[in-house]
Amino acid sequence: MAEEQTMEVEGGGERRFFAKPKTCQFCADKQLIIDYKKVDLLKRYITDEGKIRPRRQTGACARHQRVVAAAIKRARQIALMPHTGKLWDDSRS
Repeated sequence: MAEEQTMEVEGGGERRFFAKPKTCQFCADKQLIIDYKKVDLLKRYITDEGKIRPRRQTGACARHQRVVAAAIKRARQIALMPHTGKLWDDSRS
């Protein structure tokens, strides 16, 4: 379902914007492998606060979103990625 947004235009008419459906980049490119060691790939699926982005933002399918979430959690466990958004505290300097 595409979200519909309306906006008044000065000419009296309305413009309608439809959200483009996102496609899973892992389904589109079969060569792309999700691995916990690929930190640069996994950083795209993390918010500034350090939370895992939801499917509606990333465009990943359900199967690949589960694999991405597991890879992020595994990378956090072995300290390849931080648990929070900041790499270190300002108070520790």
